[in-house]
Amino acid sequence: MHNTAAIVFRDGITRFVKVDDNELLMDAAQRHGVNLPVDCREGVCGTCRCLREAGEVDVEYIDEEALTEDEVEQGHVLACQTRLLSNHGSFYFDVDSSVCSVATEVHDATVSAVEQVSDAAAILEITLDDPAQALKYLPGQYARLEVPGTDEWRAYSFATSSVKDGKLRFLIRLLPSGVMSDYLRERARPGDAISLEAPLGAFYLREVQNPLLMVAGGTGLSAFLGMLEQLEEAGDCAQPIRLCYGVTQETDLSELDRLDRFTDTLPDFAYETVVMNPSEAWRGRKGVVCDLFDLDFLARPFDAYLCGPPPMIEASKQWLEERDVGEHRLFFEKFVSS
Repeated sequence: MHNTAAIVFRDGITRFVKVDDNELLMDAAQRHGVNLPVDCREGVCGTCRCLREAGEVDVEYIDEEALTEDEVEQGHVLACQTRLLSNHGSFYFDVDSSVCSVATEVHDATVSAVEQVSDAAAILEITLDDPAQALKYLPGQYARLEVPGTDEWRAYSFATSSVKDGKLRFLIRLLPSGVMSDYLRERARPGDAISLEAPLGAFYLREVQNPLLMVAGGTGLSAFLGMLEQLEEAGDCAQPIRLCYGVTQETDLSELDRLDRFTDTLPDFAYETVVMNPSEAWRGRKGVVCDLFDLDFLARPFDAYLCGPPPMIEASKQWLEERDVGEHRLFFEKFVSS
């Protein structure tokens, strides 16, 4: 009997470790070769402090010199005193992975499908060559893919909550000219060998305790597809979720069928789309993604997740800063073209 803990480092590298019944998080990590910072192992020094972001835990002892009452209330714990009681949990350590002797992992895979889903995006599906070589990640994180036939690597968010029958999906922006874009348009074929380095990134879904505002620009939607699928599979999200999805042209919209499905399978999920430069035939909302924000929805405490181009991220942050909205946590991932 064991539970699974995701250990996330400051540089975005993540390790998943199995935690046995009644085992301390520190011991489980060390058993898997993850050398977390440690000194006293008595709950006194605070060296092994981390932030519990998901999961139910039991904490033996925390000295007042190690963590303040406010820090404990915010979710900080000590790895040397913490046991994971739920099936899954995630813990953030504010140190780089290299300090803990952790390196990224590279997985071999094969292209199994390529589908252009809009003028500006394609779905790339790959199948792991060795499904037994477990690849785990937190929805919202990303992988670096080696573009077949080149020495170039590009980063893309997972578009699914987990590996499904050995398969992974990515929603990828098609640039007018780019090493991955040209490959997908011109040469990609099922059977192509492809490698990926994963998991990476500090943008992922935390434990849901407040209403969620999700803001997607273009293929930034990919990260939210994984998050929403995770919530759908868990089936226990009682919080309302609002997704604001903005694109440049209406032909850039993609995966609307999946979003429609989530409106049926999640208790309180709704999404809206907005187009910056639509054609005359467009009958939906015109403008930028901030135009979709609902002040009534944001009047209470909430968590905001932003994923997309840097100008959209900055505009959204500024909009929230300048208005009288509820207390909120803000997490973001900027998509920058190579």
